[in-house]
Amino acid sequence: MNLNKILGLIGIVLAVIGAFVASPYIATALVIIGLIVGWSILPDTHVRVIVSAIALSSLAGVLTSIPSVGQYLTAIVANLGVMAAGAAITIILCNIYGRFKP
Repeated sequence: MNLNKILGLIGIVLAVIGAFVASPYIATALVIIGLIVGWSILPDTHVRVIVSAIALSSLAGVLTSIPSVGQYLTAIVANLGVMAAGAAITIILCNIYGRFKP
């Protein structure tokens, strides 16, 4: 296993833990993990990561209608969206830098 896979698994675990434990630091950790992982994402999957970040963040609320577990599923998917958004931000900033570097 390489570092990116380990960080991704840690992010998934934090996303699940964040659904059950209220802590402001979990979102911060997920963004930082996403920012780090975003550096190593291959260029042919950039669009997929950006679309996944948008989809996870915007569609997480749909799961609240499921009785008993809906709020937890929504929190898990929203937390995964936060991590994917961190990776998407890194990708976008790297693309902007690559476009305008001298």
